[in-house]
Amino acid sequence: MVDGFIEGLDRRVRTLVTLGVLALLLVLGAAWGWSAATKPFPGAVETATCVDTDISEGSRLFADQVVVNVLNAGGREGLAGQTMQLFADAGFVEGETGNAPRGTEVDLAQVWAPTKVDPAVRLVLTRLGPGAEFVRQDVDEPGVTVVVGDGFEELAEGKESVRVGRDTVVCSPPE
Repeated sequence: MVDGFIEGLDRRVRTLVTLGVLALLLVLGAAWGWSAATKPFPGAVETATCVDTDISEGSRLFADQVVVNVLNAGGREGLAGQTMQLFADAGFVEGETGNAPRGTEVDLAQVWAPTKVDPAVRLVLTRLGPGAEFVRQDVDEPGVTVVVGDGFEELAEGKESVRVGRDTVVCSPPE
């Protein structure tokens, strides 16, 4: 029936109908393409720097299980980034870098944490050497926060791991 209808039309009318259908398809395709091209990209999925990980008594905590943040309390530009690279080269997981709060005075290095018995804190302190200090302080960033001053040059040999004395929770990188 459709074939008979199309054959019965004048050649010019068939051409106009064909061009009309093609133009409609072009407009629909252009509208779809425009909406796809101007659609916002999906938002970035934020992944946590670290997740709370249970570490059982008697096990060992290694550098690749510890996230380190470094703050620059000195006048040397880039000190936090350089120190972070030293920690990364030693196997620690990179956290955040930045400047220490205004007025912070540190000669060599300090570790800021709520408790010194945290095995991650103990491990980081071994890498900072005997001149490093522990400062009992709550911090906003997850992981272990190291604050370095102008006297800091390099990491000490330190330990590869520390034994966990009691069941604890450590902020480790997500798997």
